[in-house]
Amino acid sequence: MPGLQVLNDRPYTVQDYLQLNDEQRYELLKGELIMVPRPRPAHQRIALRIAAALHSYLRQNPRGEVLQEVDVHLGEQVVAPDVLFISQERCGIIGELYVQGAPDLVVEVLSPATAALDKKQKSALYWAAGVQEYWLVDPETKLVEVLLSGPRGWLWTGALDSADVLSTALLPGLQIPLREVFG
Repeated sequence: MPGLQVLNDRPYTVQDYLQLNDEQRYELLKGELIMVPRPRPAHQRIALRIAAALHSYLRQNPRGEVLQEVDVHLGEQVVAPDVLFISQERCGIIGELYVQGAPDLVVEVLSPATAALDKKQKSALYWAAGVQEYWLVDPETKLVEVLLSGPRGWLWTGALDSADVLSTALLPGLQIPLREVFG
């Protein structure tokens, strides 16, 4: 994967992952440890704005929990989405150290180093694990692609830009003006 340091000298396990303590950010995909670079400020601003909009909605409509950059264990793989939502009925998957199971909604803000990983490997993992909705947010093009889980894969519902309002059936009434997200 271009731009990412991948440790694949041997198959890595979740136990190996849990023992890491070198202050780096990793994800574990298909037995490979992937060192993920720290997000850039623009990336963080966008992720924070989306998380803040979700948080504000959930304060008024307690339907679950929104988290940022927390480890999510999906079988023998570990990822850390930029933003995620877990419905009230499924909040039991939130543990003290990590989330054990698929969130309902995953948001990945693309960066040059991780875009291919987010669009291919992690996308396939999220669908197979049971994520219901996946937002791919591109700071460069200022587009959000919305993918819904279908019987055989993701159903692409379209791309939204700064003139649009982002919403989801998972959170009725939620409206996120993308002009505010891309600011």
